[in-house]
Amino acid sequence: MYTLYHILGTIVCFLMLSPTVGDALKEHVPFYNEFCRTIQAGASCEKLVGYSAVYKVCFGMAVFFFIFFLLMINVNTSKDCRAKLHNGFWFVKLVVLAGMCAGAFFIPDEDTFHKAWLYIGAAGAFLFILIQLILLVEFAHKWNKTWWAGTAQNKCWYVALTLVTLILYLVAIFAVVLMVIFYTDSAGCKLNKILLGVNTGLCFIVSMVAISPCVQKYQPNSGLLQSGVISCYVMYLTFSSLANTPPEYVMKEGVNTTICIPQLLGSGLQTDDKLVSVLGAIIMYGCVLYACLTSTTRSSSITLGVSSVSAPEPIEARCCFCFAPDEEGNYEVDGSERGVQKVIHNEKPGVVYSYSFFHFVFFLGSLYVMMTLTNWFEYEVVKLETLFVPGNLSTFWIKMASCWICILLFLWTLIAPMCCPKREFLV
Repeated sequence: MYTLYHILGTIVCFLMLSPTVGDALKEHVPFYNEFCRTIQAGASCEKLVGYSAVYKVCFGMAVFFFIFFLLMINVNTSKDCRAKLHNGFWFVKLVVLAGMCAGAFFIPDEDTFHKAWLYIGAAGAFLFILIQLILLVEFAHKWNKTWWAGTAQNKCWYVALTLVTLILYLVAIFAVVLMVIFYTDSAGCKLNKILLGVNTGLCFIVSMVAISPCVQKYQPNSGLLQSGVISCYVMYLTFSSLANTPPEYVMKEGVNTTICIPQLLGSGLQTDDKLVSVLGAIIMYGCVLYACLTSTTRSSSITLGVSSVSAPEPIEARCCFCFAPDEEGNYEVDGSERGVQKVIHNEKPGVVYSYSFFHFVFFLGSLYVMMTLTNWFEYEVVKLETLFVPGNLSTFWIKMASCWICILLFLWTLIAPMCCPKREFLV
């Protein structure tokens, strides 16, 4: 349900960014202007659209999740009365969330609020990106470790590991080729060429490090599957970054030609921009939900340092490896209990995941959505129709920096056991 709350809030933010939606409401809703003046939203409800409205809706969402983060600190068992608040009262919480988002529109001194909330949002969004990248690295190691455990019982898992690794590297190489074709040109695009070459080289380096003898000595399970996952994600971030670079214009055979930007559909920049916008929005929010929901798993909580319970080592390979068997719930039903509702997680002895950290990740996710939808530090002219289109240098450098942080995090997980042999590492 918390995910549904977040999705609803994000949809509202998307709609508030679109001038088309405002124009349609003005045209089809009777007494629209009178309603806008009644709620003091401006003559045409201009306070309910644009980056300012997104800031306020996300402010309401962020405050809602932050309050629950504070309330759920040190909830260790479902017997705690606060656990009932976390696991119930859904309609009441929806009303409270809607009230917080609506109340944010009555905050006075908007200029001061926007400036302060911009820096708070940026700090929270950067922290969310870091958590997202840590979870990705943990996901790559868990995948390899789980499937590698199956090779002791069934040699077919060797084939699965090899096949998936090959597919991942083919996807990464295919992505590099496409970016070379569409985002570089012999007449320019120097920055694109440099960054694409650097990121491709970094992916090659970490792949070689992952299978080097010195790393294999301390991490026998280290291999190309993890580096393949990281390479694909780095290539996605690189593509997403290059898609935000402004186009360059050069003269070719006396014609002013646009370069460094793809013309995928043959009908001009506008059609291509819509395609990039839709794909960018879907992938962006998919990554947000993955980070928020994965934070509830025990292994991810241990990796992020919010749980002290050790995770069991995998003893068998499973296609669904995101959740360990103990996280899926183990239960037995005898004859007298057949037909009775089965309790997958008995949280009376202890909660399965940290309730407070769960809400904290959603709090950070709300800030990340806010900063992404308002183009980070270039928020004045943002609108939905041009949200993920080229020209936003803030988004470009943030995503490019995320590539390098992801590479560094993965590289550290490879060499850390070698550098600190007496310490026990979690991945």
